[in-house]
Amino acid sequence: MTTTLTFPRVVIVTGASQGIGHAIARTFLDHGDIVIGCAFSSADNAPHAMKLQAQFPEQFFYYSVDITKTDAIANFIREVETRLGRLDVLVSNAGKNVFKGIDCEPEDWHHNLDLNLRSHWYIAKCCRALLEKSKGVILIMTSNHAFSTMPGCAPYNITKRALLSLVQSLTIEWGPAIRTVGIAPGFIDTAGNQLWFDAHEDGEASREETIRKHPVGRIGTSEEVGELCLYLASQAAGFIAGTTIVMDGGRSALMQD
Repeated sequence: MTTTLTFPRVVIVTGASQGIGHAIARTFLDHGDIVIGCAFSSADNAPHAMKLQAQFPEQFFYYSVDITKTDAIANFIREVETRLGRLDVLVSNAGKNVFKGIDCEPEDWHHNLDLNLRSHWYIAKCCRALLEKSKGVILIMTSNHAFSTMPGCAPYNITKRALLSLVQSLTIEWGPAIRTVGIAPGFIDTAGNQLWFDAHEDGEASREETIRKHPVGRIGTSEEVGELCLYLASQAAGFIAGTTIVMDGGRSALMQD
């Protein structure tokens, strides 16, 4: 499938205030694209996003959006359409590690579903008309937890598994006008993953033990995720659709630890 993307493209990146989302936004900006970033944090509480805005005043625009709320998503996309009139790429990245275990409380279960599953479906739905006009691309950030997980990581892993099916359904029902691909990162060196390491008795030892379980001898970087997004959104990746690409440094290749 070929696309008709023009440059600079207009790109939405959710969860753009920090971590992987921030790196993805920066990668597209460095490529010359226009990026609309959003996250739950207000501008006053999103210093990394504000640095991007200062560095790319004509290319980067930041919005505070609670993507667990469907009306907030709909209003955000209407604002994007009013402001820029087009959309070429949606990087649906926002999410959080809801690691409460399978015996979690109902409120944890519903929050996880709203944040880590429904938001991806609904923002894609709101962006559909704009993306059809540009023959655009949807990239959905899932996780290697979609394929195998660890004790205590439910209900997060359940929604991440469901996103594999969302990628497939978007591809077969909205193609060929819109191409959809999933990305499943493993351990990426972010503040969120560091919190997980630090939750252990010896955070540094936990980090080193995790690194040893990766055949490449390290954990990944947010910038590497950004570069993969840039490639998958390009015409060079036009025959990649309906699948989820795992980038986990070979971690999932191990049968046992």
